[in-house]
Amino acid sequence: MHEIICPHCNKAFKIDEAGYADILKQVRDSDFEKQLHERLELAEQDKRNAVELAQAKVAGELQKAASAKDAEIQELKAKLDASEVARKLALAEALSAVEKERDALANELEHARHQQLAASKLAESTLQSELHKVATAKEVEINELKAKIAADGTARQLAITQAVNAAEKERDELKNGLETAKLEKQLAEKSLKDRYEAQLKDRDDQIERLRDMKARLSTKMVGETLEQHCETEFNRLRATAFARAYFEKDNDASGGSKGDYIFRDHDDQGTEIVSIMFEMKNEADTTATKKRNEDFFRELDKDRQAKGCEYAVLVSLLEADSELYNTGIVDVSYRYPKMYVVRPQFFIPMITLLRNAAMNSLQYKNELALVKAQNIDITNFESKLEAFKTGFERNYELASKQFTKAIDEIDKSIDHLQKTKDALLSADRNLRLANNKAQDVTIKKLTHGNPTMKAKFAEIEISEDSVD
Repeated sequence: MHEIICPHCNKAFKIDEAGYADILKQVRDSDFEKQLHERLELAEQDKRNAVELAQAKVAGELQKAASAKDAEIQELKAKLDASEVARKLALAEALSAVEKERDALANELEHARHQQLAASKLAESTLQSELHKVATAKEVEINELKAKIAADGTARQLAITQAVNAAEKERDELKNGLETAKLEKQLAEKSLKDRYEAQLKDRDDQIERLRDMKARLSTKMVGETLEQHCETEFNRLRATAFARAYFEKDNDASGGSKGDYIFRDHDDQGTEIVSIMFEMKNEADTTATKKRNEDFFRELDKDRQAKGCEYAVLVSLLEADSELYNTGIVDVSYRYPKMYVVRPQFFIPMITLLRNAAMNSLQYKNELALVKAQNIDITNFESKLEAFKTGFERNYELASKQFTKAIDEIDKSIDHLQKTKDALLSADRNLRLANNKAQDVTIKKLTHGNPTMKAKFAEIEISEDSVD
């Protein structure tokens, strides 16, 4: 029983495990819906902010380009106005110079006329002729100046016309550029809108996939860990489907790492049918360097080999938007042998699939076990035979050494006896010689040259004769 304090009235009340689980499930479901709603609102707000920012940015850039073009047009207009003023000023200066020259010539002519009034008629006639020539020349010069002024005006007018045409052409180009910019703006806005709509669609799809995954997962799994879910699902079927199976936590970390669960199943004779190393990963198990399923493959394969399991299975909630892993059961044996990645709802079907596949090869496993047992018996017999041969060889070597030593001792004894024999033979020869010498001794020989002894022996013989 759990004791819970009401946050409103501060009263404590007790609740059993089932009621506590229901309350916890309701709280977590409401939290999930609340977080999902908040994420949807944040995504919509991000979309609106991005669209507004893009629109403001494009509008600012267009306004800036239009302002630059307006400034350039005003500058061109100012240049045209300045050119027109300069043309008019130059024309006025040229006309003023001609008029001044003309007035000066007229004054000079008038002055000459007054000076020549008193001259003679010939001089007057000559003067008039000269004046006429001068006047004609001046008139020609004036005409030339007028023609020059007219030509200069035509050139200026042509230059003005060309400048106006160039300004109009540039204006038209600016207008076309403005139209192009407006079109590009529209295209950019459309592209931006399409891109954000695509992103929103992707987010909607992702949210839909999350909802679909939540719907496909059992409702009990929401609010409990992935390991608890898998263990609970297995224990539901342990008594009926996995009566002789072993499914427990892997607590042996002597090799530096360990898996989560080990599954082993045996037949009635105790022959192993299949063995599986399980690793469970959800989003809370990710780290800064491990965020994908394949980040855990190598360590899982290492644990499988260390614990002597035939298969390795990663039960994973990672990469929830992956179309590959969302298919259910993914064979990754191209990376590591006999390894699979499954979603939690395929945990029990994966065990059943692997066990049923292994049942087909059980007969071959039993035959293989028998052959192994026979090989073990043969190996044991060969080992015993080899041990007997080794022991016999060692005993033979020891006996051979002792026999050789005994022979050496016998040879030494024989040599000693031979020396004794030789000594005895030598003593016998000496005794025989001594005997021969003794046999050859007579009284006569002993008393020869010894009158005393000869007399004694003579007395002894006389005594023996008298007794007889």
